[in-house]
Amino acid sequence: MRQARHLGGIGALAERYDVFLPDQFGVLHDGQQPYPGAVEALSALKRAGKTVVLISNSGRRAEPNERRLLKLGFEAGSWDHFVSSGEVAWRMFKDMVGSGALRAGTRCLLISRDGDRSAIEGLPLTLTERGDDAELVLLSASEGDRYDLDHYRTLLGPAAARRVPCFCTNPDRIMLTAVGPRFGAGEIADLYECLGGSVTRIGKPYPAIFEAALALAGNPVRGNVVCVGDSVEHDIAGGRGASVATALVMSGILADAGDLTGLFRELGAWPDYTMDAFRWR
Repeated sequence: MRQARHLGGIGALAERYDVFLPDQFGVLHDGQQPYPGAVEALSALKRAGKTVVLISNSGRRAEPNERRLLKLGFEAGSWDHFVSSGEVAWRMFKDMVGSGALRAGTRCLLISRDGDRSAIEGLPLTLTERGDDAELVLLSASEGDRYDLDHYRTLLGPAAARRVPCFCTNPDRIMLTAVGPRFGAGEIADLYECLGGSVTRIGKPYPAIFEAALALAGNPVRGNVVCVGDSVEHDIAGGRGASVATALVMSGILADAGDLTGLFRELGAWPDYTMDAFRWR
């Protein structure tokens, strides 16, 4: 494969592409504050007339994610749409209830952060905190900075043993926290499978979230679209699967990662571009 072209910033991509699909965590911010230059770069894309659809493996719905961006200091109107895996899943569950594929009142064991319930708000599901009576498991986030995997093994083991259907709306295996990288919901999904259950994953690199984002962008010609992210497994592999260009930002989980040639080869996902940070120049 040809070597990725290294760029000084996102401004160089604005000269080539009309539609941008940036990730948020690890690209725009670290969960606590924006990366230097990221606020200005996102606003500059809109001033340049670009279509910006933020695409995130957050298990929360779009609206709470957008509120967080505004709270972090990103400018209102600096993106056109926000697509999260939680939003895609919520709409999928709503359609399943409407078609009868998911029974109203189904007991759902929701794994989230900070007691967040936005992943199922407005859906006719009944929350349970027990794995032994759950009829549905939804992994929307991880609290790997508070608990170890044994906590989740104990909680989810009874559900996995009964082969309760599980949906993971945040396939990321690593998440950024105030105390450093910790295991994400994707790692909990792997654990659920090891315990004997089966998992449906929603989010990058899987097609549904890219299809939703591209539909909101007006189904543009794929050659005019670039996906920008910090994960080879999710952003680069997912973008390539969606037949769009990809740019790997060497921040977030890849900070100080060194040579990534082996990882690109292992995943069969080579980015078209790399850059040190999401900044304009």
